[in-house]
Amino acid sequence: MAISHLRAKRKPSGGRYKKITKKLRHKGNLPTLTHIGEPRITKLRTRGNNPKVRLLTTNLANVYDPKSKKYFKSKIESVIESPSNRNFVRRNILTKGTVIKTEKGNAKVTSRPGQEKTVNAILV
Repeated sequence: MAISHLRAKRKPSGGRYKKITKKLRHKGNLPTLTHIGEPRITKLRTRGNNPKVRLLTTNLANVYDPKSKKYFKSKIESVIESPSNRNFVRRNILTKGTVIKTEKGNAKVTSRPGQEKTVNAILV
């Protein structure tokens, strides 16, 4: 079944809304659950034929060290905690705000891996 962002067919009173548009502009997508593994990306066609790049799996993160004010490319070992869903920890799913274990230490993800094709993090 398709994911839709379409308005409900019925009013709170039980009456029906008049149909004003077709369905195609209200389509949605399943969430990209970015895992830890060998890097894989996919491209989506969006509205206006513009590309959107999704990160399916990755094992590297751009980690920022606030003390030395430098970025390091570090290997991701595992997910420690996830504010969006506690089950993402055992499934090793990366989202924004997730605390990950890297070679440099624990880091918090500041980018959106499913939307931006990279994993940026800051040491905590």
